[in-house]
Amino acid sequence: MQAPNKKLVLAAMVFAVAMLFIDQTIVALAVPRLQHDVHVSPTESQWIINGYLLALSAFFALGGRVADLLGHRRMVVIGVVAFAVSSALCGATPKGSVAAAWLILFRVVQGASAAFLFPAALAIVVDTFAVAERGRALALFFSITGGLTAIGPIAGGYLTQWTWRSIFWINVPVAIVALVLIYASKPAQRPQHTPLDVKGAVLISAGMGLAVLGLQQASAWGWTSVATWACLAAGLALIAAFVRLELRVSDPLVPVRLFADRGFAVDNAVLFMISICFVPLFFFASLYAQIALGKTASNAGVFLLVFFLGFTIAAQWGGRILDARGARPTVVLGCAVAAVGFYLWGSKLDTLSFSKQWFYLAVAGAGMGLVLGPVSADALNRSSRTAYGAVTGVTQTVRNFGGSLGLAVLGSVLITETTSRVVTTLTGFGVPRAAATGIAHTISGASGGAGGSAAAARAPHRVTQAVQLDFALATRTVVYGMAVAMAIAFLIAVTRLPAGRATQEAVAADPSQRGELSPGPAAVSRTP
Repeated sequence: MQAPNKKLVLAAMVFAVAMLFIDQTIVALAVPRLQHDVHVSPTESQWIINGYLLALSAFFALGGRVADLLGHRRMVVIGVVAFAVSSALCGATPKGSVAAAWLILFRVVQGASAAFLFPAALAIVVDTFAVAERGRALALFFSITGGLTAIGPIAGGYLTQWTWRSIFWINVPVAIVALVLIYASKPAQRPQHTPLDVKGAVLISAGMGLAVLGLQQASAWGWTSVATWACLAAGLALIAAFVRLELRVSDPLVPVRLFADRGFAVDNAVLFMISICFVPLFFFASLYAQIALGKTASNAGVFLLVFFLGFTIAAQWGGRILDARGARPTVVLGCAVAAVGFYLWGSKLDTLSFSKQWFYLAVAGAGMGLVLGPVSADALNRSSRTAYGAVTGVTQTVRNFGGSLGLAVLGSVLITETTSRVVTTLTGFGVPRAAATGIAHTISGASGGAGGSAAAARAPHRVTQAVQLDFALATRTVVYGMAVAMAIAFLIAVTRLPAGRATQEAVAADPSQRGELSPGPAAVSRTP
């Protein structure tokens, strides 16, 4: 059988997951139009966004294992079709009382489709390229898909001028291109014939779903709410039960024994810490650009493109370093650069001047670019070929949980500090405390960034400037928190991440069909 064209396979997988990354930022832009056109309430609007993220988090681990069992190519095709169909149905939302339920349902289907699609697509990229080539391949994969996240608001700004429905319909032609490229490139299939751990699937899906639900709703329910902590406690208990089960079953859903390999465990710990910054960055940077700098939502996408300019350039270097010397040099350097970049960017936020910030934002992006692809590839390099989907499901579950935690904790910090600062400022201008508190809650993001921007715009100029500075100072605290997270990631990497790179022979010789460890201290041998 003829070997697949590697570049064509990579292009096919980029198009396959492009819809997922665009949707991360484009949907939030259409919420005001949704509320006006189909009369969706603010709470329902939040669930249109949260329902997608909740399903994505709940089913990542299951999606990765199912991809290994059914074959990665088949799962990508199923995922692309399901995502495109559910996108089309979101765009076809009827008006009337069923609109909110319709949208939330098919957004959940979108999220579940993405959870099955992404691990399979990433597994295909890993399987197509030899260990010595994976760094550059994954650098390109993450650079393009990450850039699409920044393009989402820009494209959404133009599409929503026509109709909000077009932000969903745009996924259909992208899916068609992906399917054509998959047919042309014919990536490897390799299905397995082992049973699915159904009990494990139920435990991890319920556990992740409850834990992420608690994090998502913490800002609405409050951190002192019984509901918040009940969800978190129940979710973590189910995840612990899942881990105990996986250590006993003969065909586990997730190869948890790989965490006994120090390198694999450290890769995931670093991935968790950088996700606390990387995933929420899109949200916080967009809010800052709109509220503090007075940009439109679509122009806020340009703000993110600066970050991804640094990310893309550095990712190519990181990929080459990984291929030549292993993950440690680029991960250690990248964490340090990102920590410094976030700190310096935070120190300039109160200038309310993009021209004084963009360089440091690009530096933070460069640090992330040096880390994300290499740490993800290194984790996959330590598993057997038959477990690529499952291991990708693990890394993406870790990444999503870190992002959810970052959004919840840093978002609460932003809301609390913004509210405190804005109430103090407005009462100083003679605004009654009750009115000042209401305005502060709108501006803080508790009621949405667009509303906060509009509220600030209606105030007198000197009041607007004071409130913009308040939001900038609150955002600075959040960005300093990101710098701390990256500093912790640096300490983990510099003290615990093994040196050297995986050899192709060691990976190919992994005797386990389930990603379990071979005898000895590590699953994959390393060469200096």
